[in-house]
Amino acid sequence: MQPILALLRLIALTLLIAPGFTSVAAEPAYAAHDCDRGSLQMPSPDWRDQIIYFAMIDRFDDGDARNNDQGAGEYDPADGARFSGGDLAGLSRRLDYIRDLGATALWITPPVANQWWDARVGYGGYHGYWAENFEKVDAHFGTLEDYRTLARCLHARKMALVQDIVVNHVGNFFRYDGAVDALDPTRHFAINIDAKPHSAPTQFPFSLNDVRRKADREAAIYHWTPRIVDFSDRNQELNGQLADLDDLNTESPAVRTALRKSYDYWIREVGVDAYRVDTAFYVPPAFFADFLHADEPGAPGILRAARASGRRDFLLFGEGFGLDSPYSEDIARRIDRYMRDETGKPLLPAMINFPLYGSTLDVFARGRPSAVLGHRIRSMMRVHADPHRMPSFVDNHDVERFLASGSEAGLRQALLTIMSLPGIPVIYYGTEQGFREQRAAMFKGGFGANGRDHFDRDAPMYRYIQRLSALRRTHPVLARGRPKVLAENAAGPGALAWSTGEGEQTVLVVLNSADHETLLADFDSGLAAGTRLEPLFAIDGEAEALTAGAHGRLTLRLPARSGTVWRISGYGSSTQQTVAALTLDGPGQRRVDGDLVLSGSAGRLRELRLVVDGNLDSAARVEVGAKGHWQARLDTAEFIDPAIEHTVVAWSGQPTALSKPVRFTVRRTWQERIAVADPADDDHGPRGRYVYPTDPDWTRNRPLDLRGVRIATSGGSLRITLEMRTLMAAWNPANGFDHLAPTLFLEMPSRAGGATVMPLQNARLPEGMRWHYRLRAGGWSNALFGADGASASNEGTPLGPGADLRVDRERNTLTFTLSSAALGRPMSLAGARLHIASWDYDGGYRPLAATADNHRFGGAQSASDPLVMDEIGPITIP
Repeated sequence: MQPILALLRLIALTLLIAPGFTSVAAEPAYAAHDCDRGSLQMPSPDWRDQIIYFAMIDRFDDGDARNNDQGAGEYDPADGARFSGGDLAGLSRRLDYIRDLGATALWITPPVANQWWDARVGYGGYHGYWAENFEKVDAHFGTLEDYRTLARCLHARKMALVQDIVVNHVGNFFRYDGAVDALDPTRHFAINIDAKPHSAPTQFPFSLNDVRRKADREAAIYHWTPRIVDFSDRNQELNGQLADLDDLNTESPAVRTALRKSYDYWIREVGVDAYRVDTAFYVPPAFFADFLHADEPGAPGILRAARASGRRDFLLFGEGFGLDSPYSEDIARRIDRYMRDETGKPLLPAMINFPLYGSTLDVFARGRPSAVLGHRIRSMMRVHADPHRMPSFVDNHDVERFLASGSEAGLRQALLTIMSLPGIPVIYYGTEQGFREQRAAMFKGGFGANGRDHFDRDAPMYRYIQRLSALRRTHPVLARGRPKVLAENAAGPGALAWSTGEGEQTVLVVLNSADHETLLADFDSGLAAGTRLEPLFAIDGEAEALTAGAHGRLTLRLPARSGTVWRISGYGSSTQQTVAALTLDGPGQRRVDGDLVLSGSAGRLRELRLVVDGNLDSAARVEVGAKGHWQARLDTAEFIDPAIEHTVVAWSGQPTALSKPVRFTVRRTWQERIAVADPADDDHGPRGRYVYPTDPDWTRNRPLDLRGVRIATSGGSLRITLEMRTLMAAWNPANGFDHLAPTLFLEMPSRAGGATVMPLQNARLPEGMRWHYRLRAGGWSNALFGADGASASNEGTPLGPGADLRVDRERNTLTFTLSSAALGRPMSLAGARLHIASWDYDGGYRPLAATADNHRFGGAQSASDPLVMDEIGPITIP
């Protein structure tokens, strides 16, 4: 009967995708025999070799429009807070699109029954993380049989199924409107009657959620707690409500049993191959020992349940959301504590590598020194016992798209990085189509899809990821090796090189994160002299073969934003030689307070170039005197951080000559140019009628109230200090503040062009000002843009290096420092104009409506009202 049932399912699906449903011209419906070859249960793959594609069910594809609207006011594809219509059937019919990209596994957001709509906060559970029943498929996503079909179709293609799960909380079904009374937890308690379709979970024992009932209170299925307000308080973090979501008492045996039983269900009934564990940081690490290994009949530990289905290497990887600042590893060590306890005993098999994400973003989108990523590579290999099974990513549903602040060239480098390092690369849906919006839909009827499908196999990024997938698949050493960092730039964007593998299996990866050509001078490749290297991959064009010089050293000219992978192809004699003598004499002391005077000898050279921090584009050309001596003065105006050590070499390309390096630091003098105060409590929008979102965090703190700005300069470098009414960090932001996203616009004197529009904010700059540089910062973003391409709907051209951001919450100040290099190396900033506007940003500037709600500002009179709460400027720098 199975072939007949499969054929009937195929006929039914074909009818569902007939006219009136999403077009399948570009992606034929999956064939029944393909899925019939797949079973629900499949042996575990070697996770080190996998590439995961991550899709939000609701935003990927709509295979069955009949399940879209469940009649609770939760469905509206025009509203990013509501369901759009994606489902399991849509995923099934696009599996060849996913497989052909190079993915070997599909990770989906939770398919379980959710709270559909919460009128109190004006948001819905389309994302899957507001469960009301952990053992039921949400009606918007299809049926249990639809889910089984997805598993069979994946397994027929030798692909694995990864399900997102939650163990920390359910939806928002109750709340506390005041402080909790330890002696009387019923005080200030209220059931969320605005939750749709139910005001309580329908699954026992999670349905016991009313503390006013004695039986519910004594069952203690929940922590009867209010929302977390201080994420540095571990008690709140473990026991409080994350974003008002009802916190499960994971110490309770009844809760533990119910969770194990629920997630055993999906392994047995659907054939799930791995779990991603949401919000792992908000559950005690010890919980996972029970969750994975408990020996309870009918509710076994997950690893026991998986082994019973033939999966000997069932993967669970946790989400520990947190980003380490450059050269720090505090979050990395915290993540590691969820993979093994203090005795070294294993807990979760893996955690998502958030610190690696943060460093790739810093280097390839924000222009931070390439050494930031070099440090992260060394750190992850040192801190973690098994980094090879830790998923890595460049963007996902909880952070901005890479292209929201970075360039396509930077994205290509970031993707090459995660494909060339240990860890399981994860491709977030839409990245292969160049998406810039965090949760836009792939199908034409969904939110943010602009009325068209986005399953283009000829899209440049789709083709690029195909190439990367083939590279990783055909050279397993990239996934299984232990990388060794060989070269990096601690002063700014530039070269980063590492090798991985051993002996003849060694692979060399070299990137240039800078927007200029870089000289990677005389670095030790770790190879024997005369080792020949053949190129395996280049981001653009074709790379040349290399031969290691004496002692295995190499000198390379790296094109801007390049990335190349080589492997050993044989051995011969060294051909890379220096044919001209060249010396470089530095100053008597390593620290300089002004310009740097250098001199040396150059033999018979007529000209040389002084290359600072590898930057060939700005290398000074120096003529050599008749007797072979030379002298030059280097401008150090752009070197604004006295802690950074810079390197300069004298170099000639024809004929080849290279001096030994001279290292130095620079201490610049900053002068305050102007300070401007802003009236207190004027944060009411352009006409004084805007109001904050209704959440008490907003109304109590009013975090968008600008109080003043101080501007200082050092040559062509700029430092801007904003004083705010208050700085908040209620959502545990990576940058140290939230509920605020100031946008700074800078007009350069005597510079042509520029833009008057304030992108995405429904406004234009006042007093005829035109911006050339625009800086947008928030709790999770810090992005610099140029005016090229800017419009009402386009932020402009991403630029690097970005601003250095310092947060002082005691003084309520944000300080942004932009080097002269970031501003085009102006000689002076006198006459430049600055304008500052405050609003908030959450995957886009926060919505403005006629009436405020929990997450939207109020007071709008039209859809085109400016998204500006307070502003200062224009200010002219003297």
